[in-house]
Amino acid sequence: MPRKRRPPPRRRPRSSAVPFEGFEAKARGRGYSAPAGVDEAGRGPLAGPVVAAAVIFPPGYAHPGIRDSKKLSPRQRERIYPVITADAVAFGVALATPEEIDEMNILRASLLAMRRAVEALLLPADFLFIDGNQRVACDVPQETLVGGDDRCVSIAAASILAKVSRDRMMMEYDLLYPGYGLSGHKGYPTRVHLEAIRRLGPTPIHRRTFRGVVV
Repeated sequence: MPRKRRPPPRRRPRSSAVPFEGFEAKARGRGYSAPAGVDEAGRGPLAGPVVAAAVIFPPGYAHPGIRDSKKLSPRQRERIYPVITADAVAFGVALATPEEIDEMNILRASLLAMRRAVEALLLPADFLFIDGNQRVACDVPQETLVGGDDRCVSIAAASILAKVSRDRMMMEYDLLYPGYGLSGHKGYPTRVHLEAIRRLGPTPIHRRTFRGVVV
């Protein structure tokens, strides 16, 4: 009798969760109880503040919808935002103004916004994971992580809070300064934005030291 063919093995469905590296668990294993992830949004635009966020999650926290904000659509970011704020033990959002950016440069202003976000946490963090390679000027022990928004769940969550918060601000600015298309490009140097600056001149929220802003 002909042998019956065995059905091919069923493949396990892949998890949609990002394989984060468990930095928070490692920090807790070293005795820290409230590690926070910190990230910013808005270094490249010609207008608006740079916004930063800090997030502390409970031990063992994971969610398949959390990942680097740049890999999510605006709708996905808006959906996961309230999940993060509800599930976090603590979170803080802060900014540095366009005037501060012009005064001290965008890197220093970004680090200032990050420090303010850490200071805005209702539960003080005892360890920080900072996206990038620059430390924040504060007394909290910290580790910098290049590509941290792809590697650390609390940094990824912070990137989402910062991005959504900044996008919402730019949509409000669009009502205050019509004609620039701020709700669409969010202040980035698109062709539409550059043409509007040339036609209308800069607004009070434009970064005067950035190339492309006509003073």
